[in-house]
Amino acid sequence: MTRFITITLDKRGISCRARLLDAEAPLTCEAVWNALPQSGAAFHAKYARNELYTLVPRIEMAPHRENPTVTPIPGDVCLFDFEPWEIGNPAYGYEPGSEAHHEQGATDLALFYGRNNLLINGDVGWVPGNVFATIDDGLPELAVACNDLWIQGVVGETLTFARAT
Repeated sequence: MTRFITITLDKRGISCRARLLDAEAPLTCEAVWNALPQSGAAFHAKYARNELYTLVPRIEMAPHRENPTVTPIPGDVCLFDFEPWEIGNPAYGYEPGSEAHHEQGATDLALFYGRNNLLINGDVGWVPGNVFATIDDGLPELAVACNDLWIQGVVGETLTFARAT
């Protein structure tokens, strides 16, 4: 049976619906599904280009690599698993006490809303993400909101991932 999640920009009230890619990323899908709902501060990527993400407590059962990509396309939903040293550096700009500074590391749940994304970070190199879902409904409206966040800033916005009914 096909499973779906909703991804919501809470302050703006914009949601999309994404289909889990159980055949391509079964372990990642199961780990994320079992950890939902998840919500956190929204961040717009600095390096990857058209990416919006949140950092949540580390999803322990998520595999390090499954259905990986370094060139996500519009509508891809990815999981990144980070060790504490990979993103806890104050230079990245995350608030002290945030999931980025958690001693167990963090999980980054991300969506890609436009083309020409490249998952490379000047400090660490390639950063492959596990593609575990694809946005089937609501991507155009979400892309407008994400672009607005890039221009206006993300302060006060949260991103929520939940099971769809």
